[in-house]
Amino acid sequence: MTAASRHSFTVNLSILFGELPLLERPAAAAAAGFTAAELWWPFGTEATPSEAELDTLRKAFTDAGVQLTGLNFLDDLTLGARGTVSVPAERDRFRANVPVAAGLAASLGTQALNALYGNRVEGVDAAEQDALALEHLVLAARAAHEIGAILLVEALNRAESPDYPLVSAAAAVEVVDKVNAATGLGNAKFLCDLYHLAKNGEDLAAVIDTYADRFGHVQIADDPGRNEPGTGGLDFEDLFARLTVAGYTGPIGLEYRPSTGVSADSFGWLPREHRAAK
Repeated sequence: MTAASRHSFTVNLSILFGELPLLERPAAAAAAGFTAAELWWPFGTEATPSEAELDTLRKAFTDAGVQLTGLNFLDDLTLGARGTVSVPAERDRFRANVPVAAGLAASLGTQALNALYGNRVEGVDAAEQDALALEHLVLAARAAHEIGAILLVEALNRAESPDYPLVSAAAAVEVVDKVNAATGLGNAKFLCDLYHLAKNGEDLAAVIDTYADRFGHVQIADDPGRNEPGTGGLDFEDLFARLTVAGYTGPIGLEYRPSTGVSADSFGWLPREHRAAK
């Protein structure tokens, strides 16, 4: 038995199968053997898409028999942003998006909602942004709690996101703890993206040992390159085994770019029998 076989996997359809239109990706994931998927905010800069747009996306997942397990709140990634939570100019858009994202998640049984913190804004005091972020994360945590979901807070890497303030596991966990203290709900968790942390030079084994009890989700890509496991220098057999020993039983999200550009060809490292969610 490999270390990978002890875990469930979910495929991020905002980056994998990106060679296909979004609505065709759930079926492509199913054809590759996956039964669970996650998404960045799938409507670009639209904070409040129409019910028809929401229904069309729902149908793509239900028709494919693929469970949407994770969803970002409004992230503005299509604009090169890294979330809207702490950005004063996006206050109204984020607040309008919270019930829409939570409603979509509830309708698909999605149990994890990711709120990217947002970049630092030139001319705005960092303390002001942090206060707004806490206010918004509390709002998001309560919305998630109402549908039986968790709220995720993610650390990114400095090289690719130089204006994003959460660039270490410790920084993200500190925010998680503040949100839980403010709500009393305990449903804010750390999204541990091993690629971002590796790119930041963190000791991944130490991160797992120290913070595994705070993990709400784990995502992976090899480093460097952000391609599939086996294309870089990370020892995933060791990392998967460490996650098991540390007691992490949640899914592992595949959030990598296929090295050949063809997503279906990038899963050779993960035998088909291990792709379906357990």
